[in-house]
Amino acid sequence: MFAATGFFMDGDTYWKDTVCLLPAHDHQIDAQGFLTSSTPHFKWHYSPRDISFETALEDYVALLTTIVKDQVGACAVILPLSGGLDSRSQAMVLKDLDNPVHAFSYHFKQGYPEHHIAKQIAAVCGFSFESFEIPKGYLWDCIDDLAQINQCLSEFTHPRQMAVLPELKQMPGVFSLGHWGDVLFDKGAPEGTPEDAIIPLLMKKMLKPGGLAFANALWQAWGLAGDFKSYFISRIAASLSAIQIDNVSAKIRAFKTSQWAHRWTTTNLSVFEAANPITLPYYDNRMCEFICTIPEAYLADRRLQIAHLQQHKPLSHITWQANRPYNLNNYEWNRTPYNLPFRIANKLQRLIQGAVGKPYIQRNFELQFLGDYNDRQLKSYLFDDTFFEFIPQDLISKFYKLFQQEDVVQYSHPVSMLLTMALWHKHFKD
Repeated sequence: MFAATGFFMDGDTYWKDTVCLLPAHDHQIDAQGFLTSSTPHFKWHYSPRDISFETALEDYVALLTTIVKDQVGACAVILPLSGGLDSRSQAMVLKDLDNPVHAFSYHFKQGYPEHHIAKQIAAVCGFSFESFEIPKGYLWDCIDDLAQINQCLSEFTHPRQMAVLPELKQMPGVFSLGHWGDVLFDKGAPEGTPEDAIIPLLMKKMLKPGGLAFANALWQAWGLAGDFKSYFISRIAASLSAIQIDNVSAKIRAFKTSQWAHRWTTTNLSVFEAANPITLPYYDNRMCEFICTIPEAYLADRRLQIAHLQQHKPLSHITWQANRPYNLNNYEWNRTPYNLPFRIANKLQRLIQGAVGKPYIQRNFELQFLGDYNDRQLKSYLFDDTFFEFIPQDLISKFYKLFQQEDVVQYSHPVSMLLTMALWHKHFKD
């Protein structure tokens, strides 16, 4: 499962006798360190109130404000800003508090300058601001530290904050992190999705490119009974059966939160926590309870967040990265034929960049795995003789060659997972 998706499900870990404690549960652990019972104190449900959108918006703004104020207290606040809506929504609240706020953003070398959007948001809100460029190959200088921080429970190319961890440690205050707002405040599935489409939809969302082929190869190499795909489906079905919600969109959101948020997103929050204390307004129990009571139509398409931000014209006029070059007041125009001039210009820019030897960087792995230096570092971990005790050498060679010679996008995930497993084997197998 870990190989196919990039995260463990439920309480799984590398070990048979070690589990990850489930969130929103009360746990009993005996003197020998064995888990004896886990009792949930929160269950996802869908109990929409009969309220207007305007009332839902008022309740959302009031709740987000209360949670942010409660979480940060009187502390200085460190706010990672992106070109999206979650951190911008936090900025909308924080600008009216008395706390000093220092915002920062980062961007890939030769990638989209996301920090330009963040800088505008910070300026409108009156925050101090700094930006960081994520350099090529930064991972190899900190990969052993990252393995200790996240325990190899998530692959290594996503937590960009590792590249600037020393700088983050110098910032005074507590982090206010916007993780998971994009899932809570959007539809879980398109309207009209039938019940029998849930598992195929989740499989499509969970499986990374090359993930199914990689998991199948491991399954066969280790001589496991049955087949991986059937096992994968059975695990999803078992987890879904515990969610007593009839609405398909709400049910999928609950599944994603109990799996993705718990075992993928949360894992790398430990990197921020290695620098300073963290706060998470969208993880707050009050926010989860609120989501359970809001009609799906109000959550879909980020309606509440957009309406909130539209109350402040300067913030809403700043580009929305997911719909660039449009903003929160005209993003509906991001469709053919209206967006064709931007798409053509953007394509030409990327082609020109590539032609002069500076390819456009869009994905995390491109900074870490491409190029001679990165390749040497990668091979030093993948082809360490001791790693062959865990993963067969011919399987490693197969997926490394597919990545190098066939399709770097399709096979970057298996290579990244092999690297993660190699670090786990190096640091934790004993």
